[in-house]
Amino acid sequence: MTDTPNPMHKTPIANDPFANAESHFVEVGDFQLHYKRLGSGPRLILLLHGSFLSLRSWRHIIAPLAETATLVAFDRPVCGRTSRPLPRGKGPSPYAAESQADLVADLITALGFEKAILIGHSTGGTVSVLTALRHPERVEGLVLVGAMIFSGYATSEVPKPVLVGMRALKPLFWRFMRFLIGRLYDPALKKFWHGPEGFPEADLAAYRADFMQGPWGQAFFELFLASHKLDLDPRLPEIAIPTLVVTGDHDRAVPAEESRRLAARLPQAELAVIPECGHMPHEETPEAFLEALNPYLRRLGLMG
Repeated sequence: MTDTPNPMHKTPIANDPFANAESHFVEVGDFQLHYKRLGSGPRLILLLHGSFLSLRSWRHIIAPLAETATLVAFDRPVCGRTSRPLPRGKGPSPYAAESQADLVADLITALGFEKAILIGHSTGGTVSVLTALRHPERVEGLVLVGAMIFSGYATSEVPKPVLVGMRALKPLFWRFMRFLIGRLYDPALKKFWHGPEGFPEADLAAYRADFMQGPWGQAFFELFLASHKLDLDPRLPEIAIPTLVVTGDHDRAVPAEESRRLAARLPQAELAVIPECGHMPHEETPEAFLEALNPYLRRLGLMG
């Protein structure tokens, strides 16, 4: 595993400590993971963004959190500046949910820590839960923000006969998927927002640029092929660590009722419902998100 600094290629945002923070890359498994690191506390908070986004998703909350711990946000596979390797051979796909959970566990140790508090949004929440199940020794706390557990990514699966056909005609299908995502990307992200001001156009353009880099169409298709039903629900009671479940009351991607169900299934979970907010409370209502998060961090001994 190697860790080397690499300057951001995008123009930094003025007075934004996150945007101006130095970028780093670390080799973990098949990936060169791009991450940013702030703070210097003895404990680690690791941030996992949702699908089609990037580590910039945490820009509004990262500075306050870095006062409590070492804070690391990274670009998940298929996103941002993290590499997009194409699988070779017949082994497990590096884009499978299980492989991504193992990647998170390995990243924690690559960063020099034994364990971390995972804050996961949407599919990042799915991977966070799977990491806690597969590597409980690496996870000391969970914050699940609009986490997909009972629908979407966690329950999607392509029928095997269709999967065989898609693999056989892979160039055709990945090109079609790239075309489809290109057309639907902006409308899909706009549905993550609730407020009347709508998803900020500048942020939308930035996310599109972050996502559509390198062989992104091929890599996303590999992730699609590797998706399958995770059957997380029966295993949720195994996660006996302090957990905070956060939802926007107008979340259209993962309805608030699913987050309520998730909090009820986890033995040590509390629920925070952010009013007048959609699928991205840490971006749409960051102050309210921090107000919900801070008591949880105090209980873990991260704040006075």
